[in-house]
Amino acid sequence: MVRDEHLPLTETTFYILLVLNQPLHGYAAMQKIRQLSHEQVKIAAGTMYGAIEKLLKLRWIQEVPSADQRRRVYQLTDSGRIILKLETDRLRELSRLAADFNY
Repeated sequence: MVRDEHLPLTETTFYILLVLNQPLHGYAAMQKIRQLSHEQVKIAAGTMYGAIEKLLKLRWIQEVPSADQRRRVYQLTDSGRIILKLETDRLRELSRLAADFNY
């Protein structure tokens, strides 16, 4: 199997795609990532919004309607889901290989 040219994802991109499985605005996504990572991953606002712009261009996320006109809300696209699944499968395989070595 040929690996997708966009893989591996950065940790930041992986977390952003993971949390945007549901509609969220940027700040809420940052908070959710902190929570999921047990405070280990703290994405700064500039990093988050730069990543969002890149993910929009790649069409892995899209802006969705929001009741709050002051906030832009984003969610995964079908392409984003595919990339997230490919990366998750890749990480599972790495974990399986490492487990075989009994570390």
